[in-house]
Amino acid sequence: MSSTSRIPHALVLEGLRAIVGEKACIEVASDMQPFTTDYRKLYHGQALAVVLPANTQQVSEVLALCSRHGVPVVPQGGNTSLMGGAVPDAAGDAVVLNLRRMNQVQEIDTVNDTMTLQAGVTLQAARAAAEDAGRLFPLRIGSEGSCQIGGNLSTNAGGTAVLRYGNMRDLTLGIEAVLPDGRIYSSLRGLRKDNTGYDLKQLFIGSEGTLGIITAAVLKLMPLPSASAVAWIAVKNPHAAVELLTEAKRAAGQAVTAFELISGPALTLVLESMPQFSAPLPAAHDWMVLIELTSGGDAEGLDATLMAILEQGMERGLVTDAAIAASIADARAFWQLREEISDAQTREGGSIKCDISIPLSKIADFIADASAQVLALAPDARMVIYGHMGDGNVHFNPLRPKGAPAKEFLAENYVRVSHAVDGLATRQNGSISAEHGIGVAKRDDLLECKSPVELELMWQIKRALDPRNLLNPGKVLPLPEGAA
Repeated sequence: MSSTSRIPHALVLEGLRAIVGEKACIEVASDMQPFTTDYRKLYHGQALAVVLPANTQQVSEVLALCSRHGVPVVPQGGNTSLMGGAVPDAAGDAVVLNLRRMNQVQEIDTVNDTMTLQAGVTLQAARAAAEDAGRLFPLRIGSEGSCQIGGNLSTNAGGTAVLRYGNMRDLTLGIEAVLPDGRIYSSLRGLRKDNTGYDLKQLFIGSEGTLGIITAAVLKLMPLPSASAVAWIAVKNPHAAVELLTEAKRAAGQAVTAFELISGPALTLVLESMPQFSAPLPAAHDWMVLIELTSGGDAEGLDATLMAILEQGMERGLVTDAAIAASIADARAFWQLREEISDAQTREGGSIKCDISIPLSKIADFIADASAQVLALAPDARMVIYGHMGDGNVHFNPLRPKGAPAKEFLAENYVRVSHAVDGLATRQNGSISAEHGIGVAKRDDLLECKSPVELELMWQIKRALDPRNLLNPGKVLPLPEGAA
């Protein structure tokens, strides 16, 4: 929509109030600000209104109303996107549709091992509900207290347990979604086998709210592990970490639940930002790994397996030191250090976010090559490198030097550094977004890493479901060549 003058704002606002109620239709700019600014406070927009529907029917009516009047709609969950994908642009003619009121766990079926819930349930609440029923919902990410299931689905969230359980796409059996014109699609059947044509739910998972608004889902549940073993390990280098992972999978098989790589600067950043934390090991190390094994067996057997992995790693010169969690509190402390890395960067400011996926066989060489390229461009950058090495995902986030203003560092380095890192990943058959999505931040970069055929196919799907481009416009898809 090129001009807001074509949109009958008063009529639309009146209709929105009638659908969701006066208190659930926010129209004052200052009250809308938390919904129009992204998590990292890098993207700021304006909105006609923010609506908080209470159920799927209200979502349907809001989308139908906005479709009739040509009003863009920006779906939003917990607004924890790192890519600017959940906030409106500066035009001020869009409606932000936030799902936080739709926060009910509707059913837990412990025979079918499924959970049916609304999209506004936070990940933390979903995990707690599963645990209360004696089951595990294994998605685990640092923002679980605020991110919502709908957002997890729309970005195909990954996290720290993908190595064993897969990402959100693998954990979903069915969804309910509202199309841009208000029609409701539902596959909330909880079936593990349904070979009746196209698997339509997969169109919406990972589409970042550009094809429909996910309002509910049926998710897989797993047996609740009875034992876990966690260690914080110093490794010689990323190549040694890959070899240690191979040994861990050989010795423990599916019990290897998480295998996280952490650079020395990443840990230092957390310890400086949160002085109440202590380093797990007495000396500083350039590279570390956080490993977790879980099983339904006895703790002694799992501890013995972890010890055997560490002993083998030391014998082969892969491991230089290790701290084994002696209690649940120790394990939580190790994980808190890992999970604080993202927030520590946000507090520090001036982080260049590269969310790379690379075949595991190439990941160590990628880290070395990308580090050399970045330091040639920004010699004093702090190399905050960490992530889910077990599934080939590394968060490669060069950070401004101490004392350098964040805005100046990003203005000088963001484009050239991210292009160097992303270009290297693309040339090695990797991905420039393993789990964070595309949003606005990486949208135009798709022109460099997706073929014309891929982009045209994506646009054909978008046009089929949202021909007027009203649903989360400007996100994910770069404009076709020659388009204004």
